Amino acid sequence: MSLSSDDRQRYARHLTLPQVGESGQLRLRAASVLLVGLGGLGSPAALYLAAAGVGRLGLLDHDDVAVHNLQRQIVHDTPGVGTPKVQSAAARLAALNPSVQLDTWQVALTRDNARALVRDYDVVLDGTDTFATRYLLNDACVLEGRALVHASVHRFEGQLAVFDAQRGPCYRCLHPTPPPAGSVPSCAEGGVLGVLPGLLGTLQATEALKLILGIGEPLIGRLLAIDALAMRTREVRFDRDPACEWCGRERPSELLPDYAAFCGESSVTTTRARAITPTALAERLERGDIVLVDVREDWELATASVAGARHIPMSLIPAQLALLPRDRTIAVLCHHGQRSAMVADYLRSAGFREVLNVTGGIDRWSVDVDARVRRY
Repeated sequence: MSLSSDDRQRYARHLTLPQVGESGQLRLRAASVLLVGLGGLGSPAALYLAAAGVGRLGLLDHDDVAVHNLQRQIVHDTPGVGTPKVQSAAARLAALNPSVQLDTWQVALTRDNARALVRDYDVVLDGTDTFATRYLLNDACVLEGRALVHASVHRFEGQLAVFDAQRGPCYRCLHPTPPPAGSVPSCAEGGVLGVLPGLLGTLQATEALKLILGIGEPLIGRLLAIDALAMRTREVRFDRDPACEWCGRERPSELLPDYAAFCGESSVTTTRARAITPTALAERLERGDIVLVDVREDWELATASVAGARHIPMSLIPAQLALLPRDRTIAVLCHHGQRSAMVADYLRSAGFREVLNVTGGIDRWSVDVDARVRRY
């Protein structure tokens, strides 16, 4: 096996590197990488891995491209809004490097498919944004002996590490238990500077290429933390935990039965305040037997709103309790259901008898009830 003249021209800057050369480029061509998530992290990682000549890329994402993705998910574009992310990404990557084989998986990562998917690739990149999927992906990689290149972002900060239970600690060694459900806001709830996942995703691609080429020092047993506002980095070293329930001395042989339950994510909106779906809320609003309170910020209200809702930002709720009726049912709405769950619990503790949390927030309202309401 050798490189063609076209290959030599395309990868000339790689071939000049003594650490890569022709043998390294052939290793890249023979390698495969699974990208789980084609969002802010997966977008730049996919672009650079395809450009580098990794022979086969698995593209896994169950979602469609939305306008609010484009601020950071640079593999997609405006004409692709509404199309599956795997389809949008595959078209862009094929145009970038036609020689790369692209496997598209328009599915969610689940207990039933995780091990088979992970097993079929050499390296796995974690571009997910839920703890349930992160733990599932880690466990599948441990069981299948695959290196997992992990990154996460929040507002202006990011973290990067490589988890490889064959040579070092796994994700559970660093995070034995998930944080309390709802305690860590998602990018949708907390926001993120658009370039930050681009930076972290590019670093993920860098680590994947190092693993494939067998060069440099991968971030195994090291966590790189980045503060983009201060433009500072720090490194935290950590070892495999001998007592780790997953990669320690006694390793399980099967995945957990329910990762959402393990992370408490299935109960984020099932708090002391009962829940109501957007569809059921629409029916009750039409009957006029419910009061809808929107606890989002002013800029969010200007972006998308539900007609007839009373707007009280979350921070002002304690000072404006007197404005809310205690003799009627109250439904609380936010973007995705996390802030509203906390407000709903607070109202219950303040003596409001019938308080409902709108599951999925206004984002789910747009999908299930009124597509004219903008998603963001």
